[in-house]
Amino acid sequence: MEVFTRVVELGSFTRAGLALQMPKARVTTVIQALEAHLGVRLLIRTTRRISLTDEGALFHQRALAMLGQMRELEGALHDPSGAPSGRLRVDVPAAMGRQVIAPALADFFRRYPEIVLELGSSDRPVDPLAEGYDCVVRAGEVHDERLVARPLGRLPIVTCAAPAYLDAHGTPRTLDDLAQHCVVNFYSPRDGHLFPFDFHRGGEHHPLRGTHRVACNDVDTAIAAAVAGLGLVQAPCSRVVVDHLAHGRLVQVLADWSAGSLPLTLLHARLRHPAAKLRAFSDWLVALFQREFDGLPTPLDGRQPSPWLAMLDRPPPR
Repeated sequence: MEVFTRVVELGSFTRAGLALQMPKARVTTVIQALEAHLGVRLLIRTTRRISLTDEGALFHQRALAMLGQMRELEGALHDPSGAPSGRLRVDVPAAMGRQVIAPALADFFRRYPEIVLELGSSDRPVDPLAEGYDCVVRAGEVHDERLVARPLGRLPIVTCAAPAYLDAHGTPRTLDDLAQHCVVNFYSPRDGHLFPFDFHRGGEHHPLRGTHRVACNDVDTAIAAAVAGLGLVQAPCSRVVVDHLAHGRLVQVLADWSAGSLPLTLLHARLRHPAAKLRAFSDWLVALFQREFDGLPTPLDGRQPSPWLAMLDRPPPR
């Protein structure tokens, strides 16, 4: 069942074989044997894609549920006094994986050497139940009653632009000034929805779209576009943004207006007996992000860079 679900998830016999560390021919043999055993065709395979038959879609749904139950059973049977062990499948936002989680993994493996981590990095919506992940980290508001949600923290969002752009177009002092400026927008990778800039102060809330030269569905690309002078951007205050602000590659504007904050949440299935490896990783990740967010400066006017420089002086989380 696991081979079948990985083929469906990855859309390729070759990629499934690589993920499961088995030859492509072996993956093909397993799928053929499964179809022969069930007496139905599960997959339609062409040179371009793999799709599910009606029977395959039903089997995939039930297989994911059974695999989840098996993982829960493993957790229930695991000796709680023993060391957490086994394979753990996780998916996180790409920027968080690069900037926060990967640099700290040596500490995780010193604590839990028997855990084997499969760490995926993506910014698309991921359903941990449908795709067989033990847990995922997601940015933004998440409402799913099937899942346990553990808050990891909130990243303040800053409005900023490159000095070269501000020299050429002027610095906006009021929200009305934005009508004369270009912006770097974000759009949803799921449905193409274009997100407006958000400004809050007291009880006021002003969503503004602005005129964009470029719209991105990846935060790092949007930040790079802003650094290149393509317009104003609203971006989460990650280490990359802090570095740009501290070294003057970006300057914060409209600092008297809040741009809100971006919640980060750890999600996993509701399990009566979560596996020890899942508990270990979840607790470690919560503590890691608490250290990451501890002392994060409140965004200030770009003419006061000391909070950003102080942030850079902190060592990477361990």
